[in-house]
Amino acid sequence: MKKSILLLIAAALFISAAGFGQSSSKLISTKTQIKFFSTTPAEDIEAHNTASVSAIDKSSGEVVFSVPMQGFEFEKSLMQKHFNSDKFLDTKAFPDAKLKAKITNLESIDFGTDGSYPATVKGELTIKEKTNSISESGTVTVKGNTVKVGSKFDVTLADYGILFKKGKPASNIAKTVEVTVQAEYQ
Repeated sequence: MKKSILLLIAAALFISAAGFGQSSSKLISTKTQIKFFSTTPAEDIEAHNTASVSAIDKSSGEVVFSVPMQGFEFEKSLMQKHFNSDKFLDTKAFPDAKLKAKITNLESIDFGTDGSYPATVKGELTIKEKTNSISESGTVTVKGNTVKVGSKFDVTLADYGILFKKGKPASNIAKTVEVTVQAEYQ
């Protein structure tokens, strides 16, 4: 009986150690901020999302972001209502946007040494169940036990099935939005 308990404890410790070794190469961020900005003759539109999460695997360079679309907050409640509506992003039917990518220049980033490193990411961005290939650049900053990632890029709405051909929305909503990403990993 005692031998069985000791074997179970040893097995549990082994499994825990193996799991810890695998996860030590993964960085998780719950401090991820996504901002988008667009400008039109009618007005500027800006929204912020702090409910996003992401992960980076330091050994493989795999990067994943999950963005809850209803997490975007606008200055004006009417903008938020339009954004979430079925005529725009339909966030009830398509609650999340996702990025699955890989850092292509992983060998030039030293996660163990403080510094700022340029990074290139290639992968797939999915919005409203439409997936497109992307290739974007950003910066990985290492300071102590903290890794920060930042990037700014444009997203063309029509590429994700968000189209306005006539009426007021066609002139009040930009065809392309600027997306800024800031994430802090520990």
